[in-house]
Amino acid sequence: MKMLMTMLLSVGLSFGAIDINKANASELQTLKGVGATKAQAIVAYRDEACFENIDALVDVKGIGIKTVDKNRDNLIASKCITTN
Repeated sequence: MKMLMTMLLSVGLSFGAIDINKANASELQTLKGVGATKAQAIVAYRDEACFENIDALVDVKGIGIKTVDKNRDNLIASKCITTN
């Protein structure tokens, strides 16, 4: 079942980008160089602060510019909504 989900999510990458402000950990794991630990770190960071742009991913511990660059074409960062 896990393999099927991974395949379906990979196919999804072909047709649309992953929104780093909305994607769940499973979706984030389909990115190159992002496993379960890094995906959880992205979600945890996002719970505290919205990603203003794709390059802000480097603020997450364990994510570097090389990882961002490898995935740049498959990423988007939707507009941050503040609740003040």
